[in-house]
Amino acid sequence: MELIFFYIFAILAVSSAIAVISIRNPVHSAFFLIICLLQVAAIFILLRAPFLAAVQVFIYVGAVMVLFLFVVLVLDIRKETFREHMHSQSVSALVMVAALFVLMGFLMFSGKLTVPPGIYNEAVLARNTEVIGRLIYTKFVFPFEIVSLILLIALIGAVVLVMRTKGTEVPFVGRGADRNKPEDI
Repeated sequence: MELIFFYIFAILAVSSAIAVISIRNPVHSAFFLIICLLQVAAIFILLRAPFLAAVQVFIYVGAVMVLFLFVVLVLDIRKETFREHMHSQSVSALVMVAALFVLMGFLMFSGKLTVPPGIYNEAVLARNTEVIGRLIYTKFVFPFEIVSLILLIALIGAVVLVMRTKGTEVPFVGRGADRNKPEDI
């Protein structure tokens, strides 16, 4: 039964990933990317990795896609065709894609996947989330906070860049806006 669900989720993930790169409307492409990421989360559930599934949904689908849609909807995106960016690179691009597929096929069929022996029962897998949580908030709390600060700085920088390109003045928070003046609000 799990194999049937795996094939359903995998087919939906691959078909929505193909739709992401083939649809010209960026908003529709973002929605297909959300579908693809949700299918990957479902595959994580089938692999009995609930923490990875939750992270997939919360971080990628929840946060990253909201930011992506925010940027797509705020910026004025021109309708561009694929040929404007390819110029005369189509032949070399096709050669590189063919070489990539040949190399991937060679590596997949010549390699061996060995899994170390171990006990992977429900009790061990259930503690997985607890162990990851303890490590993040004890041993790796400093890198975790650094990553959150970097993401916050990137978000503020993106908002400032969007406001500058739209021609609006970026308000300085420290000067104290007068709430009675409409131009300071």
